[in-house]
Amino acid sequence: MLESLISAGLPIALILVMTGVGLGLTAQDFRRVATEPKGFLVGALCQLVLLPIIAVAIIEILGLSGGVAIGLFIIALCPGGSTSNLYSMLAKGDVGLSVSLTAVIGFITPFTIPLLAAWAIGRYADGTDGFSLPVAKTMIQLLVVGVIPVIVGMLIRAKWARFAQKAEPWVTRFSSLVLALLIVAICVKLGGKLGAALAAAGTGAIALNLITMAAGYGIGSWLLHREQQARTIALEVGLQNGTMALMITSTILQSAEMSMAPIVYSLLMFATATLFTLWVKRKPVSA
Repeated sequence: MLESLISAGLPIALILVMTGVGLGLTAQDFRRVATEPKGFLVGALCQLVLLPIIAVAIIEILGLSGGVAIGLFIIALCPGGSTSNLYSMLAKGDVGLSVSLTAVIGFITPFTIPLLAAWAIGRYADGTDGFSLPVAKTMIQLLVVGVIPVIVGMLIRAKWARFAQKAEPWVTRFSSLVLALLIVAICVKLGGKLGAALAAAGTGAIALNLITMAAGYGIGSWLLHREQQARTIALEVGLQNGTMALMITSTILQSAEMSMAPIVYSLLMFATATLFTLWVKRKPVSA
């Protein structure tokens, strides 16, 4: 029963999440990349390069292995989402940059995630777990549940803009509710192993979230000299798509142990993003 709920529910939740992302996008969000390339390039490199490097460093320093290490690396590979756009607005960041990063990187990661996740499995699996990731199949699955819904959402926004603007927050709320129920189901599935799995994954997930958010803010401030863009990059690298990570770990790889780091990260990121937002709002935007 739980297996069926997780296997069916996570793709549905991800489709809803990505449709909600698409409802908030327009063609202008993609054109902005060409008109303001520096901020986008810094944010994209932090998202696609810095995050995985920091994840590997944390895994090595903490001596993580097996499903815990793989799960932590997978959450670092996932893109941001509509949550980072919302927090960029609340933090008085560059919302246009946030939306552009969400839009473009969301189309890149279905190709990068399977390749890098397969590498992580080869490196960190202990040989007895039997984990394997079909790269081509995973790419197709991520395109179906991660890219096509975005395109559908954008088409709806283009044809029925008012409806899309009203529907977007409701789609986001419903998908968050589904994700919460699925997290509970995964925890129930672990049973007596839950405490040990959370303890093993928790430190790495907390470190990944805090270090990447601080690094994103520091690099953004150093290279761009624009407070609004630095705030946005911090939130883009500190708010990953936990639903996508859980779909990979629980549905494709079928490992509850791998799911612990994405679960801890998904719950923690809202608290750290809120604290970061409260902190930067006390600073002048022109700093």
